[in-house]
Amino acid sequence: MLKLRERLGALPREARDTLFLLAVIAWVILPHVQHLPWWCSLLVAGVLAWRGLLAVRGRPLPGRAWLVLLLLGTLAGTWASHRTLVGRDAGVTLIVSLLALKTLELRAKRDAFVVFFLGFFTMLTNFFFSQSLPVAAAMLLGLLGLLTALVNAHLPVGRPPLAQAARTAGWMTLLGAPIMAVLFVLFPRFAPLWGIPADAMSGRSGLSAQMQVGNVADLALDDSIAFRVRFQGPPPPQSDLYFRGPVLGDFDGREWRPLLARLALRFPPPRFVDPQLAVLGAPVNYEVTLEPSNRPWLLTLDATASAPQLPGMAVAMTSDLQWVASGPIVDRVRYRASSHVAFRSGPLRRAQVLPEYTQLPPGYNPRTIALAARLQREHPGAGPADLVQAALQLLRTGGYSYTLSPGVYGANTADEFWFDRKEGFCEHIASAFAVLMRALDIPARVVTGYQGGQPNSVDGYWVVRQSDAHAWTEVWLEGRGWVRVDPTAAVAPGRTGSFQRLVAPQGVLGTAMQNVSPGLWVALRSGWEAMNNGWNQWVLNYTQSRQLDMLRNLGFQSPDWEDLAHVLLAVVVLVSLAGALWTWWDRRQHDPWLRLLARARRRLREAGLDVGRTAPPRAIADRVRGRFGGDGHAAAHWLLKLEAQRYARAPATTLAALRREFHQIAWPRR
Repeated sequence: MLKLRERLGALPREARDTLFLLAVIAWVILPHVQHLPWWCSLLVAGVLAWRGLLAVRGRPLPGRAWLVLLLLGTLAGTWASHRTLVGRDAGVTLIVSLLALKTLELRAKRDAFVVFFLGFFTMLTNFFFSQSLPVAAAMLLGLLGLLTALVNAHLPVGRPPLAQAARTAGWMTLLGAPIMAVLFVLFPRFAPLWGIPADAMSGRSGLSAQMQVGNVADLALDDSIAFRVRFQGPPPPQSDLYFRGPVLGDFDGREWRPLLARLALRFPPPRFVDPQLAVLGAPVNYEVTLEPSNRPWLLTLDATASAPQLPGMAVAMTSDLQWVASGPIVDRVRYRASSHVAFRSGPLRRAQVLPEYTQLPPGYNPRTIALAARLQREHPGAGPADLVQAALQLLRTGGYSYTLSPGVYGANTADEFWFDRKEGFCEHIASAFAVLMRALDIPARVVTGYQGGQPNSVDGYWVVRQSDAHAWTEVWLEGRGWVRVDPTAAVAPGRTGSFQRLVAPQGVLGTAMQNVSPGLWVALRSGWEAMNNGWNQWVLNYTQSRQLDMLRNLGFQSPDWEDLAHVLLAVVVLVSLAGALWTWWDRRQHDPWLRLLARARRRLREAGLDVGRTAPPRAIADRVRGRFGGDGHAAAHWLLKLEAQRYARAPATTLAALRREFHQIAWPRR
């Protein structure tokens, strides 16, 4: 490391500054690698390495023919990868490639400024893909690097250290931070910060519009956060935390889908049957921060009678109690809801129940149908509720188990679960149970969503992860309507409790820390997630509604965006006046070095030596020695150090040290 620093220190200033700029550019481009075509990443790495080698060896830059050839190759590659030269993905590919290619014609200061501004723009494009706290921190570091290089380019004389330019860039950033904060808080906005079009999100969720049973041999848990919940008051027991998603009532033997799936895509959704929801007991009030999923589903606790308060979007409830928005959720959204964990829904008479909830595809699962007949024989005269309990008892005592690696099922998934494998995860169990219920002529459907969650002790939010995705069953009973039955709880009670939650693999570092200190790992993870949640709540979700709420707190009765613009204009005028006053005051002040020299002149004048107002420190030192002899030696030496501090290539003393020494030395007396 020491030899490397010595070699870098021996390079000419131009080569050193070029290598620093290339390192900053590489840092700004690095988060884009996962979004760029493979050839673009190789091109950028090769061009930056080539430019760095030319700088170190002092070789001339490539000619225009090379640049034209690389530019044409970049355009051809972008068209081949994206089939267009416009749009977000193609535009980012082009801007990253052009930034790298521009370094190959970095000949004059004008070229350097073009590179700087391309770097600033490339830095902003990272937020097209992610607005997370780590990306923001990385881009803040990139901003400081680009500002350091920009300041360094304005220091043409000598070989100023990069640390000096970095300090100046840091002060520039600190001085600009208040202006940035004011603009962030007051600048009128019409969408969430960094709002991006729908094509920016590829759908990634623990839920799907349909459920295929038996096609997944091993279920890999996704530990990413699906949404966060903040309860207003004590939360319900974890076993009651069922967040409702798509409801599936159409089964073709392998796949469960919503009834009349094509019509269900309409908004507002058609009400095939009145849900006839009746809520019981006290409501549970809470606020949900939902991560982007590219789906229209709003996750709410079972059951939510009133519409969730989602600013900027219309919401509606389907006939099976699922709440959906008027468009896909492509940004992080926050909404409030009020739910009742005790409720009754659905018709009370069998004639009002859709017959599709009892239909089974012909030719599938014959042994499950035979099992239904056997249960009816073993329980003569039993009603539907008793048959449901008999099926649950079979799950508890029949040797069935919960596993994430059940293997691939065949065509008769229910038969294989009940008689052959006797193991599966929640999809297998819920599907097999619903098939058995329909074979017993009991209306049944599968409900997907999330179950449970984990409280964060730092900020008080409940965190629901993709690994908490769950499937359960609802059966219809005479006089009671639709009743939730979770067959997974009969097989593995801890899955819906608070002691045996599913945990995704934590990686090498997480596993090692858990083995060394589980409590420390939990505390670090909770702290990080709370910090990330604070970033989401106060920065990414700072919308116009929150701006208007701020104006209401300031005394505005019915604020709108015009009031917001007036407040911003008033703040800008006040800040401008304050800046003008500070500039006027600063101009009346002298250079601190000159002020210190003036104090030395006053001391000497008090001692009887008037040196005038234009004499430099060295001339003053000579006159002090001639007038006071040995009594003026300390003062003359201090004056020479003051001169060196101003004009030496590498001053040995700082101005602050000289200011302290001014009071300590023995100045000559009259």
